[in-house]
Amino acid sequence: MDTQKNYKNTIIIGAGPIGIACALACKKNNIDYVVLEKGALTNSIFNYPLNMNFFSTSEKLELNEIPFISKNPKPDRNEALEYYRRVATSNKLNINLFETVATIKKNKETFTVTTDKNTYNSSHVIIATGFYDIPELLNVPGENLPNVAHYYKEAHPYIMQKVAVVGASNSAVDAALEIYRKGGDVTMIIRGKNIGERVKYWVRPDIINRIEEGSIKAFFSSEILNIELHKITIKTPQGNKTIENDAVVALTGYRPNFEFLKASGINISEEKNIPEYNPETMESNVKGLYLAGVICGGNETHKWFIENSRVHAKMIINDLKKSKI
Repeated sequence: MDTQKNYKNTIIIGAGPIGIACALACKKNNIDYVVLEKGALTNSIFNYPLNMNFFSTSEKLELNEIPFISKNPKPDRNEALEYYRRVATSNKLNINLFETVATIKKNKETFTVTTDKNTYNSSHVIIATGFYDIPELLNVPGENLPNVAHYYKEAHPYIMQKVAVVGASNSAVDAALEIYRKGGDVTMIIRGKNIGERVKYWVRPDIINRIEEGSIKAFFSSEILNIELHKITIKTPQGNKTIENDAVVALTGYRPNFEFLKASGINISEEKNIPEYNPETMESNVKGLYLAGVICGGNETHKWFIENSRVHAKMIINDLKKSKI
C-alpha cells in the first residue's frame, strides 16, 4: 500500500455532528482532510430510537451557521438525520463511510492510520468518535440471552410482553413510557432512589405519575441479579424477588472506547477516564492528535453535547493554522 498516495493533512475519525463540524472547518480553511466513519453518516443518531426528540432546540444543533429548520420546538431523529445529511452532501464533504479505524500510530512527525480498507499517513488526527458504541453492561448471568437488548429502537416488538427496563435516564424513561403506551407490561429496575434528575423536564412528571398510579411498576434502589428467558431475579431493599419477564431492555448508559484512546497513546485519568487534552486547543498529550466532542468527558458523557462541543472544531483548526498546518 502506497501510504504517501493516501496522505491527508488531517484525518477525522467519526462522522457524527462534531466530526462533520471538523470537516466543514477543514474545507473552509483549505485543509486537505478525510473523515473515516465505521458506520453510516451520524451513526449514533441513526441508531437512536425512531421517535426520539432532542433535548436541544434546532438552532443549538446547527453547524457552521447552516440553518436547521424544524417543525417542532425540539427536533426529532428524522429531522436531525435529514439536516446532517444535507450538510454533508451539499458541502461535498470528503467522508468514507463503513471504514473502521483499527490503529493510530505516531511516527516522528506524522501519523499512520490503519483501517479495515486502507492505510493513511497524516500530519494531524482528530478523534470525534462519541460514546454510543459501547454499552455499560450489567455483568449478570443471562445478559447474553436473545431477549436482552442494550439499545432501544421502537416499542412494537414489546407489545403484549412483560418488559423490564433497566435504568432511569432519558433513554430508559422514554422507552418505558413508549412501550407502556403501545401495550407492553413495563417494570422499571432502577439503581437509585428516584428517577434521574437529568431526565427531560417535560417527561419526568409523566413517568413519575405513571409509576405512582401503578401503570408502570418500578423497583427503586434495586438491580438485576439474574436473567432467564421467562423470568428475572431482582435484588431489592425488601430482599430478592423473582418476577415473570419476556424481555429486558438494559439502558444503563454507554461509554467511549477508552482502549482505543490508550492504544493511540492518549493518557486517561484513573478516576473518571477523562483523556488528557489542552482545553484551549483540544490537542491531546500526543502532539498533533486532537479530541473533539463528547469523548472529551470520559465517563462523564452528560457534560458534552452537540451544542457545547461544536466549538471544538474551530478551536482545533485555529491551532492547526497557528502551526502553519
